[in-house]
Amino acid sequence: MAKLKPDDLDRIRETMANSMSLREGEARARITVHMGTCGIAAGARKVMAALMSELDRREAKDVILTTSGCAGLCSSEPMITVELKDRPPVKYVKLDEAKSRKVFQDHVLDGNVVQEYALALGSEQLG
Repeated sequence: MAKLKPDDLDRIRETMANSMSLREGEARARITVHMGTCGIAAGARKVMAALMSELDRREAKDVILTTSGCAGLCSSEPMITVELKDRPPVKYVKLDEAKSRKVFQDHVLDGNVVQEYALALGSEQLG
């Protein structure tokens, strides 16, 4: 394996910063689908497919769709976290394809938290 040079590290850092930075990048939103074993077993792949379909259908180039492992609330899977630029993240629980599409439309596109599916806003629990 070839050794990495400082220029290689700079290029990797810049690529990652551009692709993952919500605050400084061009993206206005990030959706994280929690895809630990419990999430996958509960249907997270279907949620991910529904969100990918919405991104393509609406040509939402300014939304990052990513995955993470377990969020630690197995009984509430499938879960996603929605982060809009300059607003606290919202964790949504017990989702399916239809609920995910509603969250995409109402929260990601229109900026309105979908209270009935939301567990927490930032570190605050919703009502």
